[in-house]
Amino acid sequence: MPVRQLPEQIVNRIAAGEVVERPASVVKELVENAIDAGASRIDIFSDGGGRRRIGITDDGNGMTAADLALAVDRHATSKLDDEDLLQIRTLGFRGEALPSIGAVAKLGITTRHASEPHAWSLQVEGGEKSSVMPAALGHGTRVEVSDLFYATPARLKFLKTDRTEAEAIREVVRRLAMARPDVAFTLTGEERAPVTWAAALPGAPGRLTRLGDILGADFRSAAIEVRAERDGILVEGFAAAPSLTRANALGQYLFVNGRPVRDRLILGAVRAAYSDYLPRDRHPVVALFITLDPQEVDANVHPAKTEVRFRNAGLVRALIVHALKEGLAREGKRTAANSDGAALASFRPSYASRPSAPGNWDWRNSPAYPQSTPPRGSLSGFESAAATAFAEPGQATFDVGAPTADVRFQETPSADLLDRPLGAARTQIHETYIVSQTRDGLVVVDQHAAHERIVYEKLKASLARNGVQRQILLIPEIVELDEATVEKLLDRSEELASFGLAIDSFGPGAVAVRETPSLLGKANAGSLLRDLAEHMEEWDEALPLERRLMHVAATMACHGSVRAGRRLKPEEMNALLREMEDTPNSGQCNHGRPTYVELKLSDIEKLFGRR
Repeated sequence: MPVRQLPEQIVNRIAAGEVVERPASVVKELVENAIDAGASRIDIFSDGGGRRRIGITDDGNGMTAADLALAVDRHATSKLDDEDLLQIRTLGFRGEALPSIGAVAKLGITTRHASEPHAWSLQVEGGEKSSVMPAALGHGTRVEVSDLFYATPARLKFLKTDRTEAEAIREVVRRLAMARPDVAFTLTGEERAPVTWAAALPGAPGRLTRLGDILGADFRSAAIEVRAERDGILVEGFAAAPSLTRANALGQYLFVNGRPVRDRLILGAVRAAYSDYLPRDRHPVVALFITLDPQEVDANVHPAKTEVRFRNAGLVRALIVHALKEGLAREGKRTAANSDGAALASFRPSYASRPSAPGNWDWRNSPAYPQSTPPRGSLSGFESAAATAFAEPGQATFDVGAPTADVRFQETPSADLLDRPLGAARTQIHETYIVSQTRDGLVVVDQHAAHERIVYEKLKASLARNGVQRQILLIPEIVELDEATVEKLLDRSEELASFGLAIDSFGPGAVAVRETPSLLGKANAGSLLRDLAEHMEEWDEALPLERRLMHVAATMACHGSVRAGRRLKPEEMNALLREMEDTPNSGQCNHGRPTYVELKLSDIEKLFGRR
């Protein structure tokens, strides 16, 4: 078959396959056009998941008749002043969206420029455009797309249900609304109630308002402002406290020069910054905005412009990690329990329902009701009823077991301890939780989780300073393991030695532990080595050495901390509280669990109806 030039309509349909992947792609391109046109309000309507109809109305600058006729031609754009693709300051720049949409759907555009006496309209159907006609419109632009993919029926088979496609449209609008809080958005259609995000004030408060409207009140209450700037690159935004997590990375919203993107470099940096706070199967919720010179980033590396490439990727990653770690350290004592009212809600009384409605309660069915009516002037019936009521079976309901709290404390704690952030220790319950009193409330501390964070931070600081202090075992401890596990541990022996854990081979299926970190005290070497081996199985060889060392430190900290079930003395409890106050990130343990719950006195009074 000889080489031939493809017809214009086929070329447009091929291009549409890259740009118009699904109805959400159409919405994305048209809303980006509206934003580039300077719109302050954008209304989006969809029907049938975007298959039957999509409508975008904005109050932007609009187009003249000449610009409208040219706008639906391929590679016609007003967004490039010259031929320099490294000076892109708009969301769109290729001039492919409108002709690609017109090639696979029925496209109608009505627009009015301020210099025109009236509006103009244009129709494109299957790649064939009509002449420009006068129309009625106050200002801005209205774009309507109907019968999507009617010209390419094969593409319709690859679309999902209307509900799924509508949700994809909603997600696209959400991301664009996050990027531009100064623009009002309204999303209607799909038999749902209209959603409106009003324009917010400029600056961080307005951005947080928009993020809270979209991501929910739980994000607004848990949000931590982050910011870092260096060499013309600015990273800012909001990150949720470690108490708010998701089961996947879909809660991470990233923007580069106002453009929503999905970038592995940025996602990896976010994960690294939260590595000390979250368990491996949980993901943080963040909204980060990166602003830099357009010459320092290439936005022309993906057909849908959802990926970018940085000239100095290492600096961008370092700034993201620094901004997040600084913000998390600043708010390190914020926990799930004292930030979103979860603990207070769990204390709400729940009353057991009676067998029948209160209005139908028969008091004669009460266990305390006497079984016989005493004769007048006799006490025999009363004595019989009392004997029955106070017998052991009747009192079983009131048996709450032996007390588990340690109540050896003085009645009045010292005033200076009450003024400390975590207060004065008052008791220990279930040999696991420390209850302390502050000036305006009480704090419940998980002793194991709290001490685990303290030991972990000490290990990190010791490693960064001059290496972890070791203790040489008088008699090496022999730990028997399977041969595969022994090989994994010996392969990582140098990394373990940097944390003071010195191991040697002791024949097939065994290792000899000669040194352990001093911070761990008398640790169970066998249990520690088994946990380390399990974690090593999940490591990727490409994982940086620093991250592998932090995994080792986290595992060691868990084994070297105070265990649940150990009864502490009053001075030990207070010492633990003081160490928590001096330790960064003490609001969560290494696995992302909160270390303490705080209840204000005003909240307690509300529980008991005093307020």
